Amino acid sequence: MVDITHKSNTLRSATAQAIVKVSKQATIDAIKNDKVPKGNVFAMSKAAGLLGVKKTADLLPDCHPMPIEFTGIEYEIQDLNITISLTVKTIYKTGVEVEAMHGASIVALNMYDMLKPIDKGIEISTIKLVEKTGGKSSYKTPSTTNIMAGVIVCSDRVSKGEAEDRSGKLIKERFREYDIPTEIAVIPDEIDQIQEQVKKMAEQCNFIVLTGGTGLGPRDVTPEALEPLLDKRIDGVEEKIRRYGQDRMPYAMLSRSVVGTMGNCLIMALPGSSKGVKESLDAVLPHIFHIFSILKGEGHNNG
Repeated sequence: MVDITHKSNTLRSATAQAIVKVSKQATIDAIKNDKVPKGNVFAMSKAAGLLGVKKTADLLPDCHPMPIEFTGIEYEIQDLNITISLTVKTIYKTGVEVEAMHGASIVALNMYDMLKPIDKGIEISTIKLVEKTGGKSSYKTPSTTNIMAGVIVCSDRVSKGEAEDRSGKLIKERFREYDIPTEIAVIPDEIDQIQEQVKKMAEQCNFIVLTGGTGLGPRDVTPEALEPLLDKRIDGVEEKIRRYGQDRMPYAMLSRSVVGTMGNCLIMALPGSSKGVKESLDAVLPHIFHIFSILKGEGHNNG
């Protein structure tokens, strides 16, 4: 199966359709009047469809098992056509379109099985996805056209040449994926130097990412350096970073990542480890770029 461990849960839904065409009006009348020998066609086919949705991952090898939090099945009769509409919802990391299509197919097959004793001319057609929400198509990547980024590596060892900078380079590489120009500065863990570098970069950059100094060690002072500079803290982004990290390793709860604004500049302080940086970026990219539209008065923050 495809690796989805880097993804975050979102509300996802999908609606699929299948059409059962009978060959005579008598079949439609038997369904409406509950005269089909095998039982109530709509009720039993709905039950089959619910099972079909739940069993999708058991039958299709590349589908992920997932919590199914809603399945709705509706029928519409037009002449000799019975249209099945099946909607599935979940809050998970991947979509439910296959589950919806599989469920609609099972509903149609169960109807065929129940109706074949009284109608030999039944056809199943138009099994398709009608609508899906909650994935990439619902949340477009915000524009990064006007973003200029600066990365500040806060590390005594890296600034002295005793260790290699991996985290700053990782951030720059990720930003390259979004065509964001990025410059890197390396400084020691000193409050005054951190503040001075942030102010200096803010003259040219509107997105400053700091890596390092967010732990609990005696030299971890990045949050203390940033707090006096910030106009507004963005608690939701901080919570997202920590929650995402904690889902992957328990020590992430000890991180003191800070996110906020200084004027129209977004400031984000991440852990110093390359793994912590990667997970933090996975948690917030690309949706954090929407902040820049809000700062320019072009977007909504639903806050």
